[in-house]
Amino acid sequence: MDLDDYHPSANVASATTIPSRWYTDPEFHEEERARVFWATWQPVGHAAAVAEAGQYFSCEIAGEPVVVVRGKDNVVRAFANVCRHRAAALVSEPGCANVLKCPYHGWTYQLDGRLLGAPEIEGIENWNREEVRLPEYKVELWGPFVFVNVDGSAPPLTEAMGTIPQETAALGCPIDQLRFSQRRDYVIDCNWKVYVDNYLEGYHLPTAHPGLFRELDYAAYRVDTYRWYSSQYAPMRGGRQYDESGAALYFWMFPNFMLNIYPDNISSNIIVPLGPNKTLTIFEWFAFGDSAGVKDSTIAFSDEIQQEDILICQAVQKGLASRTYKTGRFAPKRENGVHHFHLLLNEALTK
Repeated sequence: MDLDDYHPSANVASATTIPSRWYTDPEFHEEERARVFWATWQPVGHAAAVAEAGQYFSCEIAGEPVVVVRGKDNVVRAFANVCRHRAAALVSEPGCANVLKCPYHGWTYQLDGRLLGAPEIEGIENWNREEVRLPEYKVELWGPFVFVNVDGSAPPLTEAMGTIPQETAALGCPIDQLRFSQRRDYVIDCNWKVYVDNYLEGYHLPTAHPGLFRELDYAAYRVDTYRWYSSQYAPMRGGRQYDESGAALYFWMFPNFMLNIYPDNISSNIIVPLGPNKTLTIFEWFAFGDSAGVKDSTIAFSDEIQQEDILICQAVQKGLASRTYKTGRFAPKRENGVHHFHLLLNEALTK
């Protein structure tokens, strides 16, 4: 893939954005599947869905079918959700079982991926049952989240997350006690990178989000960048849902996982590419411990902001397709998070 139209610079003041072609060319969508999404830790579901031995659920990572299951030895594993016989999906709905059984021809697999049964294969030649097993992927759990790495090249999850767990704990957020409250999905007519760009800066808040802008101290808003993630610190003025000491902290982990920490709840954003010009944004809210749950007013306010962002992102996607636009420049004080993302993306695509 030709990337000669981008010349990365570590200096945000002299850097340009990635070219518009990177947001619109179908070739990039295909390359990003392997080099970005299969090569990184991807959040795929909730730990509560595999809390007991035998529990499993299915998911996809950039088109790759995956099944996550807790074995009889209490170990959570992730496998290709593809039967080794004729490629049928082993499971579709979440469930609990002693084995994984293919609904097509009845081949069965143990919960550690080994083939257990293959009916009526008498006469087969040059085949060793002991060598047949489901391809296995790396899997790690953090709080309520299950993460999977398809190609095995990602660093340990703790390394990719850096100090996010420690900072989360310092804010008094009991990550292991979070209780799922609600999920909303939004399908947006834009490239996934447009949405991530938008998330990673507060520069647009005064113009695009007047309600949110009134809630926070914009002058003190800052973005800090690290190896594989960044954080946005947003002191709150008080009002709709925060007292004067409240603050919001937004974490982003390359390439598409966001964690939004507030004084009374946590929400996550998972950004899933559906094509070069279409993106699924998954919002999930989690309450702390035994609290009553996330307030309806909190979710309504979040939805208000999301609707504003959808209009922005869809307009930007149209602009990126214009023959008049190739690259842009950064406001150094406000867009260092976007610049950091573009550098990481270029690194992933040029490995």
